[in-house]
Amino acid sequence: MLMSRCFLALMDRLRILGKFSGAVGNYNAHVVSYPEVNWPHIAEQFVQSLGLSFNPYVAQIETHDYMAKLFHLLIQFNNILIEFDRDVWGYISLGYFNQTTKAGEVGSSTMPHKVNPIDFENSEGNLGVANGEGLDRFNCLKEHGCRHRAFSSCLQKHTSRNREASVYCSSEQDAYTKFLSLTICITSEQVNEARLSEDLNQCWEVLAEPIQTVMRRYGVSEPYEKLKELTRGRAVTQKSIRDFIEGLYIPEEAKMNLLKLTPDTYVGAAVELARTVKNVVNTVYGRKI
Repeated sequence: MLMSRCFLALMDRLRILGKFSGAVGNYNAHVVSYPEVNWPHIAEQFVQSLGLSFNPYVAQIETHDYMAKLFHLLIQFNNILIEFDRDVWGYISLGYFNQTTKAGEVGSSTMPHKVNPIDFENSEGNLGVANGEGLDRFNCLKEHGCRHRAFSSCLQKHTSRNREASVYCSSEQDAYTKFLSLTICITSEQVNEARLSEDLNQCWEVLAEPIQTVMRRYGVSEPYEKLKELTRGRAVTQKSIRDFIEGLYIPEEAKMNLLKLTPDTYVGAAVELARTVKNVVNTVYGRKI
């Protein structure tokens, strides 16, 4: 979820712009009514007093470039959550996570034992809908570069935006609701450590990486090719890995370190990295990502 934290940081830095320069952006009526007033300066001060950034160059409406950027960031953020939903759904399907049953909940009309990951399925679907709406708004709002309605965007306010503006918040509110729901749902999942360990300890081929790396360190020729011959298209077992290590011409200490490795202990710095996540993950709306 660190990637989602990065996108939230980008959203925090996004400037929300405002205009206060009259109907067509040139202070026409302002200047005629009070010609002695420095209207650009007054307008900037007023807009900034509202907590907004001032856009001095506008037409009938503020160009909404920042909104297009915001919707694009939201789409990217939602995509992270969608991938998270799919990952958790997959882990549940594989038996790595056990779902918490709820009294009165029905998972199937004919299979009473079934517990569906409906929260993650609903989240994925709703975030997809939010992305579809967000992409449509992104395309309608973009002003510069790839301008799809240049004439009307430049010269007059186009009424097709009224409908877009009236529903800006609906999908984002839904996405936010699903985000909060996800933070609750994931805490109810129980890790099936026995199943994880069972699958992991059948994958001795993962040790081909550290073995060939140590072989390179001590100048053993063709380490990749030798491990490829040992592992590719073959059933790799603890015995075949240990026999291969025993036959290596490397220092005894290095050999012993390799012999101590198992699929579930070959984790690198994962434990330390996981513990330091708390130091970089921020709190969003009162909930930790």
